[in-house]
Amino acid sequence: MLNKVLEVKNLTKQFGDFKAVDSISFSLKEGEILGLLGPNGAGKTTTIYMLLDVMEPNGGSISYFGKTFKKNRSEILKRINFSSAYISLPWLFSVNQVLSVYADLYEIPNRKKRIDKLLSEFEIDHLRKKEVHTLSAGEKARLLLTKAFLNYPEIILLDEPTASLDPEIAVKIRQFLKKEQREYKVSMLFTSHNMSEVEEMCDRVIILNHGKIIAEDTPENLANEITQSVIEILIKDYKDAEKVFESEKINYKKDGNIFFINVETKKISDFLIILANNKIEFQDISINKPDLEDFFLKISKGSRQPGGKK
Repeated sequence: MLNKVLEVKNLTKQFGDFKAVDSISFSLKEGEILGLLGPNGAGKTTTIYMLLDVMEPNGGSISYFGKTFKKNRSEILKRINFSSAYISLPWLFSVNQVLSVYADLYEIPNRKKRIDKLLSEFEIDHLRKKEVHTLSAGEKARLLLTKAFLNYPEIILLDEPTASLDPEIAVKIRQFLKKEQREYKVSMLFTSHNMSEVEEMCDRVIILNHGKIIAEDTPENLANEITQSVIEILIKDYKDAEKVFESEKINYKKDGNIFFINVETKKISDFLIILANNKIEFQDISINKPDLEDFFLKISKGSRQPGGKK
């Protein structure tokens, strides 16, 4: 059984009468990538700030590696790190200077070798002498990731790590993160608004809304809670199809000779049998099964009560 490297119990943050984070509890296991999702204002950023001790909680506890964060702050901070597409670095420093300063702060052994390796991994080696203010948003995001991995972190908190990156570089970043997870058992807390990225990256997902955990499971299991799929089907002889659908009491929407039909996922094969038995030929068909984004949109609109953890 994998060790829990981060445990959060009844964590609460209140601003006046407003509870930004409302008594949440969760854990992160060794080598796990845990997604932290939620609509804007759900409490994600506040939670991360408390996990970094940037913000003081009003209640609850945070433990890393079995040690209370408050009592072991300096030791723990050497073993974790953080990257966000939305934080700033010294504008007039060069890339080399920024990384050298952080390498000194973390007391990195063989710091030049470590910096060289990461600059190469994130494909920004050619930017060494450029000042931070001259970098594009994507270049800054990669510099922040380089900074975040300098100290060989055992846990890394990643807030929208690929938000400013073009698709090709984003793929390489995800591959790097997966490699770190696989080879070094780095644990990651991962926020993103890109649901396909979350499905690809995360072993487990927590969804926050109004400061509470409203869902927690694997991306696949959460998606499977949506039972309806949408079949989009192009039928040349659409009038015959309409008659069959009406006789079989199949609800549909139509645009020309393209039909859109909601079907229970487990009954897709029954629908295809109906087409075959009635000799309804189609030119094209796509079956859109529910994914994590469908689930996220559904519960973000309030269709699931807080505490609905599986």
